[in-house]
Order: sequence, then C-alpha cells, then structure tokens
Amino acid sequence: MPKEQAILWRVQDLNNIEVLKASYYSQTFTRHTHDGFGLGIVEQGQLQYGADSGEPVISPGEMVVINPGQVHWGGAASSVGYAYRIFYPDCAMLSQALQSIRDADGLPHFSNSHICDRALAHRLWQLLDVLEDSSSLTLQRESYLMMTLTHLITYHADTTPALAQLTAEKQAVRQVRDYLHDCYGENVSLQTLANQVQLKPLQLLRSFRKAIGLPPHAYLLQIRINQAKALLRQGDPIVEVAGATGFADQSHLTRHFKRFVGVTPGQYSRGCRHR
Repeated sequence: MPKEQAILWRVQDLNNIEVLKASYYSQTFTRHTHDGFGLGIVEQGQLQYGADSGEPVISPGEMVVINPGQVHWGGAASSVGYAYRIFYPDCAMLSQALQSIRDADGLPHFSNSHICDRALAHRLWQLLDVLEDSSSLTLQRESYLMMTLTHLITYHADTTPALAQLTAEKQAVRQVRDYLHDCYGENVSLQTLANQVQLKPLQLLRSFRKAIGLPPHAYLLQIRINQAKALLRQGDPIVEVAGATGFADQSHLTRHFKRFVGVTPGQYSRGCRHR
C-alpha cells in the first residue's frame, strides 16, 4: 500500500484559515463536526463521504461542502485511495459573502453536501493553489476566496434555516454542552451530566444524540481535540497538551487527533509554524 501523505497549514492573512492537502488510503475520519464551514475537492481516486443526507462517492473534480455543526465522516471508497484538498472558512467569511450578494444577515446553508460544478471547481482550484503558494499576494488570496464563496452561495445555498423552538429538552442539551466545554479535562460520567439537568441518563443520552448528532462522549472527545489544536497553535509541547486536555498520554492524543484532523499533532504544530 502506498504511503499516506498529509500537510495542514494555516494562512495568516486570511484569518488563519486552515488548509489540508492529503493522499489517504487507510485513513478514516470518525463522526465529527466543525464550528465553521468546509469546502474540498477530490483530485484523484474516490472519497466515500458520509453525512445524515447520505453517503455519496466523490470523484475527481467533484466537491464536498460541510455546514457548521453538521455531523460527517469519511474515507477511501476503495483500496485505490484518494487525494484531495480542503479548506475551512469560518462563519464570518460565509456571512460576509452572503451579505455581499443577497444583502441578508445570517449564514448560508447547504442541504446537498455533494457538488458537481465545473466553474466552481475551477475557482476552488485557483484558490487552493494561491493558498499553497506562500509568495502569492494577499489581495489575490482575498479576491479568489471571495469569488469562490460567492459562487458557492449563489448556485448551491438554500435559504437560511429557521431557528427551531427551544424546548425544555433542548435547553437541557445546551446546558450539558456548556458543562462539557467548561469541564472537558474531567473524566465526567453520564450520571453526572444527567444530574446537571434533572434527566434520567438514558433520556439525556437519547436527547443529546438527537439534537447534536453525536453522543456526549464523542462530543467531549471533539472538544478535547479542538482544545488540543488551540494549545498546539500556541506552541505548547505535545506531551503537555495531552495532559492538559484529558488524554492519558501523547499516544492516546495522537491516535484520536489523526482520526479527527487527518494529521498527527506534530504535523499540525509544524503546519501552524510554517505558514
């Protein structure tokens, strides 16, 4: 089996936007979410992308778009593997792009994760090339980014979803989410979480998974990974990051980190320093 390769970096003059360029064969991404958006394009092989809307196979020249908070997962569709590039614009970037073309506040939403659009693919390739080229002009990067996002929204976004009514059960889920964010380093039990909101453990488990798309333990793991990323961006040693974020040791952090991010903590740390 060929060796997997992955490089992740952050583009400082675009609000530290993260970009990933990778060739994967056995790598699988566990079920997870992002705080912002993601837009990627397959360049070789085929990606089996999973979300609540289905599990399409993404072929070369086809794209995948990820909404904030959308549970998704993925891996190679066959032993041939796949190569792709993806970047993760934050919500502010999409909000600005939406306002520029529709004069509307809020965020766009994309109900179809699988996009086949040659014009958008061309724009995305142009953008990814300049994001990879450290000598490219900031003005060029900003221009290509805005053209890519406005095309994406114009031709592929839905109307912004209406806000759901906040029921007592959803309020309980929100409380538990806040507790996990505050206490992510603790070895918290399901009973402890249930006591926080006066629900039975099974009722909380079902309500949380229905609202978030992940069970509490998986959501907690994701919080820990995000906190680990923040500490790595500061230059903290990996072994210290592991201890500070609730992992048993460095190898425990590394194993989970790669399943969420696609690179090891060491690769991520180096990528944050080099761009």
